[in-house]
Amino acid sequence: MIQEIICVVLMCMGTFFIVVAGIGIVRLPDLFMRLSASTKASTLGILFIFTATAIYFHEFGVTSRILATVVFVLLTAPVAAHKIGRAAYLEGVPLWRGTRHDELRGKYKSSTSPSPASPTGSFSE
Repeated sequence: MIQEIICVVLMCMGTFFIVVAGIGIVRLPDLFMRLSASTKASTLGILFIFTATAIYFHEFGVTSRILATVVFVLLTAPVAAHKIGRAAYLEGVPLWRGTRHDELRGKYKSSTSPSPASPTGSFSE
């Protein structure tokens, strides 16, 4: 009984974070913020859901596969988001117009630093 309650709470928490990630992808103003929301919130959501699954089944085979999957997601999701964000920055994807400080401006010889987005939110070239 207690095990099932813990699983339900963890599943609800995981679902909440995945929904927050989805809302962040839709509502945030630029690619870089969307990447951050989707990576951080969905990774946390997956961690909660897989933990609930491991607790529910309580078998070595299931738990070991879940542990391997969680480690894989924790290692690859941030790296992939970083690489996608860096590539987007180097390609000149515009920053949100409310961005106050661009720490990468001038750090790359071949890059043209992105400019804040136009008021309509469209990409500028």
